Amino acid sequence: MRSIVLLSGGLDSATVLAQVSGQGDECFALTVDYGQRHAAEIDAARYISSSYRVIEHRIVRVDYGQFGGSALTDKKLNVPTGEESGIPITYVPARNTVMLSIALGWAEVVAAKKIYIGVNAVDYSGYPDCRPAFIEAFNDLACVATKLGVEGSAITVEAPLIKYKKADIIKLGAKLGVNYALTVSCYQADSQGRACANCDACRLRRNGFAAAGLADPTEYLVE
Repeated sequence: MRSIVLLSGGLDSATVLAQVSGQGDECFALTVDYGQRHAAEIDAARYISSSYRVIEHRIVRVDYGQFGGSALTDKKLNVPTGEESGIPITYVPARNTVMLSIALGWAEVVAAKKIYIGVNAVDYSGYPDCRPAFIEAFNDLACVATKLGVEGSAITVEAPLIKYKKADIIKLGAKLGVNYALTVSCYQADSQGRACANCDACRLRRNGFAAAGLADPTEYLVE
């Protein structure tokens, strides 16, 4: 089976790629450069994709920076260093909708039957486009918005980690042999991919490795 894997360069998407590749799918990796604060995760996605049997890795540019509205795309907004209530300022408006739409178009072209995305339960409470209801709604959209869908052979979106905590994802990835040293999770990593150690993504990553009982291979700027 042919599958598209959304590959951000982070921990979750790397685990999904390892999982999908390991089950024997013909994998196409899609990375979206959406104008985020740093390019380190794009570089990480390149390294990760080269570690697996990926037929093609595409990097697509969509400049969300021109709109702003998120601390990840607007440098006038500070990345928070503590936990936030409600939907955090690091939410990028409609990002997963845009990414999945691009993946859906590519899937039709290469005749892929599934699209995989690494959203999970940790993100679920914060970002609306990481919730099960969103995945279900997008699958409904795929049925009516594509040639394959209206002909009765819809492309489906799979979120295999959606019920996992970060520690569970890390344990799974460790079993699959994922080299987490290649991944970048930090919202404001430097050009070498070194993490700030202060943002929410760094906190979740550190806590995840600790809860999994595994050493965190991340290089942090602040220790």
